[in-house]
Amino acid sequence: MSHPFEQLPTTPRSEELLDKAFSRASRSGRAKRGTDAQQSMLLTAANIVSDNLQNVVGDWPDFDRLDPFYYELADAIVGADDLRQHLNELSWAANKTTEIRYEYEPRLSGDLETARKFRKQAFARIADVVEEIEDDLLAVADAREKLRDLPDIRPDEPTIVVAGSPNVGKSSFVNDVTRATNEEAAYPFTTTEIQIGHVEANHIKYQIVDTPGLLDRPAEQRNPSESQAVSALEHAADAVLVVLDPSGDSGYPLETQLQLRADILERFDVPVVTVANKRDRFEGDAPAEADSVMSLETGENVQHVLDAVIEAVGYEPELPIDDER
Repeated sequence: MSHPFEQLPTTPRSEELLDKAFSRASRSGRAKRGTDAQQSMLLTAANIVSDNLQNVVGDWPDFDRLDPFYYELADAIVGADDLRQHLNELSWAANKTTEIRYEYEPRLSGDLETARKFRKQAFARIADVVEEIEDDLLAVADAREKLRDLPDIRPDEPTIVVAGSPNVGKSSFVNDVTRATNEEAAYPFTTTEIQIGHVEANHIKYQIVDTPGLLDRPAEQRNPSESQAVSALEHAADAVLVVLDPSGDSGYPLETQLQLRADILERFDVPVVTVANKRDRFEGDAPAEADSVMSLETGENVQHVLDAVIEAVGYEPELPIDDER
């Protein structure tokens, strides 16, 4: 499945919605005469406003039924409670517009001038309602822009999260093992990019997620949005690969890298595999915390590391059970 915010339609501005409603109402009024024209104009305008607002609300997924990964991610980016309140305001405006229509419809059956006067009153009240939710429409539109281009991480597929300090080889590993299948997208709450690659093993497709800017420093150094995004990744991860660089080339002391590893071990309740990269650039033994070593420069042990973290995932697809007869 694609992510639940990918196909969200454009949210209209209040001015756009009113222009659409009143211009359509004017055309419908010209097609009839007398009070019938006033009735038709009110019905058309009210229905267009109400239907458009309800469609905006209805196209958003039910946050109570979202996968926890996407709920946490949306909450980190736009604030789930705030967005729900904005959508509730749009629902209120849709219902209020319908109430105005039902209130004024009986008044449009008298003489033409009286009917025209009441229809104009109804239009003015509908305009007031729509203008009252202008900020809510803008907030929903802004949320759509921020969420629709999220990376398509699929929580129902086995997922490996690659973590470690900057410049240790995380992105190079993802690029190497996934080759040309990488996708890149920017998270709205960070200036860096996330990479999503895919690799197949034993006819099973695995997602490999590189998260620079989210998992490259200890928890106390992350801002609240980044911390919540890490919480989202907890729901998606089936295993974490921590990459260390004992060579010193990354500019981060090994002690700092191991502190980050300890934070990940504490935070993620999934298997964690640790690899010491740049074997071609450091002498002596790898850190005791490393499960294996590799060199992305020479290709040494890269496939072994991939196999190890896939094994750590331990994914077993559900197989159909034959009915016993």
